[in-house]
Amino acid sequence: MEFLTLLIVLAIVIQWLNLQGQRKRTALLAEQLRPYQIEKLMSQLTTAYMRALGESDPERQQQIWQLQEQAEQQIAADFQHLALEFAKLPPPATRGLKLALPFLDQLSPKVCFDMRRLLEVHAQGIERAVDNREGLSDKARSFRMMGEMFLMQHSCHWFCRSKTIASARMLAQHQTRYEQALDAVSPETRQAYLAVVQD
Repeated sequence: MEFLTLLIVLAIVIQWLNLQGQRKRTALLAEQLRPYQIEKLMSQLTTAYMRALGESDPERQQQIWQLQEQAEQQIAADFQHLALEFAKLPPPATRGLKLALPFLDQLSPKVCFDMRRLLEVHAQGIERAVDNREGLSDKARSFRMMGEMFLMQHSCHWFCRSKTIASARMLAQHQTRYEQALDAVSPETRQAYLAVVQD
């Protein structure tokens, strides 16, 4: 009976410590995001891309895509600035947990990922999608851009909470599974991203 009580107390302590770590990481990321319009721009672009993809008139479809150019440039610039500013922060504050267990970042960096590196990967991926260096069609570029944005948002939620919660949020908000977002990004983003989270 004592052993069972000890396990329950231990589980409560681990949960409490997890919540404290999550609050710190969430506050840190929120503070870093505050000067930018990234969430607003992401919402605007996602809505516009979905509208364009559902449009049957090619002329109207093209018009919708063209109207997003300024927002695309802005989100790429904002994310570059965010990645640069976040890169100035010291670890362990910038470490995200691969497993939701407290103090793992203190014990071994191997069980963590470096959010500074991950934001840099996403900044480059979004910039590549906006620049359309591969010469993708507007439709393919929309899918690529949404993949880059969704995976970036997933990384932010993973950093703040956990991979499981991040994946559930992406599925609920965008009807997109983690694997789908990973497949939709550029090969360069995918390779660099996996190198960070699987390192």
